[in-house]
Amino acid sequence: TLRTEERQRLARERREEREKQHAAKETQILEKERKAKLQYEKQLEERQRKLKEQKQKEEQRRAAVEEKRKQKIEEEKERYEAVMHRTLERNQRLETRQKRWSWGGSVTPDSESKTALLYTAGKRSTSTANLKQTEAVVNKRLSSSAALLNAPDRTRRSQLSPLDSSVISRLLAPTQASLARSKSAATLSAD
Repeated sequence: TLRTEERQRLARERREEREKQHAAKETQILEKERKAKLQYEKQLEERQRKLKEQKQKEEQRRAAVEEKRKQKIEEEKERYEAVMHRTLERNQRLETRQKRWSWGGSVTPDSESKTALLYTAGKRSTSTANLKQTEAVVNKRLSSSAALLNAPDRTRRSQLSPLDSSVISRLLAPTQASLARSKSAATLSAD
């Protein structure tokens, strides 16, 4: 019986030792799982933070690009208005000069004045051709500039505004003035 009791005691001790080892292993496994879960949550938070920062940077970059685009359009508009203003001023000066020219005086046409008039007529036909080319270029530039300024309004792109029509007619004035000066010069030389 002593040997049986001894065997039972040893078996109980071994069983208790195995249970302790098993409990320690379970504790280690649970600790590892807890650490892995914490690590995963930390990585997830870090990833979300990076995504948020990246999104903010992208929005800032987009806003900066939009601001730059608006500024460029504004500069183009100012440059266009300045060119239009200078053109109008130049046309007004030319009109004033044209009004100063004297058209009076009767001249009897002789061979020299006829030659001068033929030369002027030839220049007039050349100037008319140049005038048509210039008008086409001006129309193209004005319509493209108007399209740039009024990009959202697609219906008005192909039409010219009264201001543009006025500018075109004023742009035509220098050519007419130069023709008038040529004619006047021919008349004066005939004098």
